[in-house]
Amino acid sequence: QNPSSGTANSMTIAENMAIAENKGRRYGLSAGLGKKRLEYYRDLLRPLGLGLEDRLNTAVGALSGGQRQVLTLLIATMTPIKLLLLDEHTAALDPKTAEQTMVLTDRIVREKKITTLMVTHNLRFAKEYGTRLCMFDKGHVVLDVAGEEKAKKTVDDLLGQFNEISDECGN
Repeated sequence: QNPSSGTANSMTIAENMAIAENKGRRYGLSAGLGKKRLEYYRDLLRPLGLGLEDRLNTAVGALSGGQRQVLTLLIATMTPIKLLLLDEHTAALDPKTAEQTMVLTDRIVREKKITTLMVTHNLRFAKEYGTRLCMFDKGHVVLDVAGEEKAKKTVDDLLGQFNEISDECGN
């Protein structure tokens, strides 16, 4: 939820990427930041379309919330993973940046074939992305749809079900 989490804000983009790339291994930053590594990091950042590939020496704390969020996503997926957990990863972002972040998230998840669990209150994102949609209330599943059944659901359907639950709870 917080774009500042997941990175070391006083370290540069390149330093954060070097740490992520070497997680679980012994390393020194100097070896991780050679010319070849920096070019590799530029190649990873370039497709994001945020200009970060030209800012490798910029402290992460100087980036916008959206840039940090996308960088955090990239860092989390630099090494092979089987499961990606996203907890409201677009919540603190403006609508345009949230949309860009979701498009990039979808691309990374599909390209790397990562099983992903995304928690969101954005019903359009819940409807539009992923292969399965579950809605919970007080720890119980109140909706679980996939495939054609998910495709038939509209955002208004989801909002109706959400409002029904909220009304029952007195909200």
